[in-house]
Amino acid sequence: MKVLVLNGPNLGRLDIRDSSIYGDMTYPALVAHIENAAKTHGFEADVRQSNDEAEIIGWLHEAADTKTPVIINPAAFTHYSYAIRDAAELVKAPLIEVHLSNPLSREEFRHTSVISGVANGTIGGFGPNSYVLALIALKALIS
Repeated sequence: MKVLVLNGPNLGRLDIRDSSIYGDMTYPALVAHIENAAKTHGFEADVRQSNDEAEIIGWLHEAADTKTPVIINPAAFTHYSYAIRDAAELVKAPLIEVHLSNPLSREEFRHTSVISGVANGTIGGFGPNSYVLALIALKALIS
């Protein structure tokens, strides 16, 4: 089964971001980690990243139209993109929100997610393994 894994702004630049928050994995290494974990759990991961809100919305519309499960790390869009939230709400297959860091342990403005209210669940704070945990949760949701 295919799963769409969407990553928001600046995640493509993990190699130059604060490693104390995001770790030292490069984005290509993160993609490989997700793809390998997906295979282990019986999924084919289509991993995408964009800094463009409209492109992420289009991908969510695609998932809604094809009934494809979604794992999404909206990054900074988590806290204010009602447009992405509304597109995520259209996805009737399971949708899981993930974060590399734990937003609740960071700046106060990161404590609010406009996405989590329409997600089946949220996983954060486990670095790249947040995606692995999301795949495990997704497998349980569709079984």
